[in-house]
Amino acid sequence: MVLTLLLTAISLAGELDVDRPVPGKGASGPPPPTVDRPCPDQDFPTWAATRRAPSEHPERAEGWDFEATLWHRLARVAQENPSTVLPQCIGLTVEKRRIWAFSVQDRTLPVQQRLLVFAQLHALEWIGAEVAVAFIEQYATAPPPGMELVVVPVVNRDGRWRTEEDLLAHRPRTYRRANANRVDLNRDFSVNRENDNLWARLPFTRRYYYTSPAALSQPESRVVDRLAATGFDAAVSLHAFGGYVYFPWAGRYDAPDDQGRHRALAESMVADMPGRPYRINQLARNMSWFRGLGMEIDHIYGTYGTPSFLVELTRSGIRLLEPATWRDYFRWYNPRDKTPHVAAGLSILDTLVREMSAKTQGLGR
Repeated sequence: MVLTLLLTAISLAGELDVDRPVPGKGASGPPPPTVDRPCPDQDFPTWAATRRAPSEHPERAEGWDFEATLWHRLARVAQENPSTVLPQCIGLTVEKRRIWAFSVQDRTLPVQQRLLVFAQLHALEWIGAEVAVAFIEQYATAPPPGMELVVVPVVNRDGRWRTEEDLLAHRPRTYRRANANRVDLNRDFSVNRENDNLWARLPFTRRYYYTSPAALSQPESRVVDRLAATGFDAAVSLHAFGGYVYFPWAGRYDAPDDQGRHRALAESMVADMPGRPYRINQLARNMSWFRGLGMEIDHIYGTYGTPSFLVELTRSGIRLLEPATWRDYFRWYNPRDKTPHVAAGLSILDTLVREMSAKTQGLGR
C-alpha cells in the first residue's frame, strides 16, 4: 500500500517530459490555436490497413500490442460488424495524427443511455488502450439494448508514438506522460484549475499543483471536450496505475453534490471484479496533500453534469525482488502479463454497462 501510494505520487507529478508552470508565476507555453483542423476524408479500415507494426517486438513489451496492431484488431471488428460498430475520426493531435472514436450500439433500437470511455491521455499507460479495444471487441456482436457505447482507445497518439520509439530504441529510462507540446493533457481541462491551500505553497508538494498554459489549450483535450458535450449518462477515463476508481472532485476537497450517486456507481463497478477489488474514493481525498487541477473528470462532471470516473488500472508492474522493473518506466504502468489486468478493467466496465442497461429496461436501483 505504501509503495503504491509513493509510486502513484511520483506518477502524478508528471516527471521529465511535462512543462509545469511554477505556481504563482503564471503559465507559459504555446498559445492555443483558434481552429482545429478537420480530419482527412478516409474510412477507418482503409486507413488502418496502412499502419505497420514494427518487425521487431521488444522483450520488455512482450504480449503488448503496438498501436498498429490495435488498429488492425479494430478494423477487423468494424468490417465484421458494420451494423453495430461505427468508427469516426473526431479530431487530430498536435502532430496531425487522427483520433478515432468507435460507436457501438444496436441501431435498430432508440438510444436511452450513452457511455463514454476514453483511454491513454498519458503516453506510457498502454493498459488503458488494451482495455478499451477489448471492450469494443466484447460488445461488437451484441451491444447492450438501448445503449450507445462511445470509445476512444488512444487520445494521446503523439505521446504513444514516442513510447513505441523508446521501446524499439531500448530506452527504459525515458519517461513519457505529455503530448507533443509537452503538456499533460490531464491538467488541460477547464474546471478546478486553481487551489491555494497550504500544500500548494510548500516546496515539495507545490510541484503537484500545476496546470497547462490555458484551459483546453491542446487539440487532444478539445477533442475530448467536444465529444463530452454531445451528452453522456456516464464517462470513464482509463489510466494506470494504482488499483483505484476515483470520482470528482479532483481539484478541491469538498464533495460533489451527488457524491452518493458517484459512490454507489463506483461500488457497483468494483463489486464483481476478479481477485482483489480496486479501492474507490473521491480523488482529492485519496492523499490529503494532493489536488489534481484541471483534470478530465472534474471538467466532464462540472461542465456537463455527467457522472465521471477515473480508473487507475493495475497496481503497477514493479516487483520488489526484480530491480530491473524499478528502473523501467514502461513496466511501472504495464505489468509483464496484461491478461488479468485487462480482465479487471473489463469487469469494471461490464458492471457499469449492466447498471446503465438495467435503467433502460426499468430495472435500475
